[in-house]
Amino acid sequence: MDVDKQNANPTILSLSDLPSRRRGSNLNRRNDGSTGLFDGLIPQYSHLNDPFEQSLSSSDSDDDSVEDIDEQEVFDLISSISDPEHPLSLGSLAVVNLPDIHIQPPSSPHSSISTVLVEVTPTITHCSLATVIGLGVRVRLEQALPPRFRVDVRIKKGTHSTDEAVNKQLGDKERVAAALENGTLMGVLRKMLSTCE
Repeated sequence: MDVDKQNANPTILSLSDLPSRRRGSNLNRRNDGSTGLFDGLIPQYSHLNDPFEQSLSSSDSDDDSVEDIDEQEVFDLISSISDPEHPLSLGSLAVVNLPDIHIQPPSSPHSSISTVLVEVTPTITHCSLATVIGLGVRVRLEQALPPRFRVDVRIKKGTHSTDEAVNKQLGDKERVAAALENGTLMGVLRKMLSTCE
């Protein structure tokens, strides 16, 4: 199996060197028993709530208690995805990095949809699995983030020999949908995402 690897000796970062909020000392329990780290990931549908409860909560201004999702939380979601070629995480291989994650606010005042932009850095410039890695990051974020986020995953400019072609594939909704119907590819993605918490 080692013979098939294109980059048998990637740079590996220690998990303790990766930025994270998941370490025990950083997780502070709140009065309701939750940590607040992923509380904002559960979408709140207003049509499912009691209308009387809504009127009470709007006067109490509980809307401020909804925790925003920031770049660190997105990094925590995707850094534990396992690399399809190496038995290591994308975070420890520096394929995903905190400075390469950006959350862009809604483009118009009438929209509530923010965009999460993740730039992926392949371990080598001719990585044949760059599209699969990008697809894995995209699937993970689409599953974990609430619907108010649009996900945009790209290969970082200049880090791959065919970054424009890979970015075109990752940005094409029809190609992504077709790829997710491929049973073999879905098996690879399930294996990659099996290490996520």
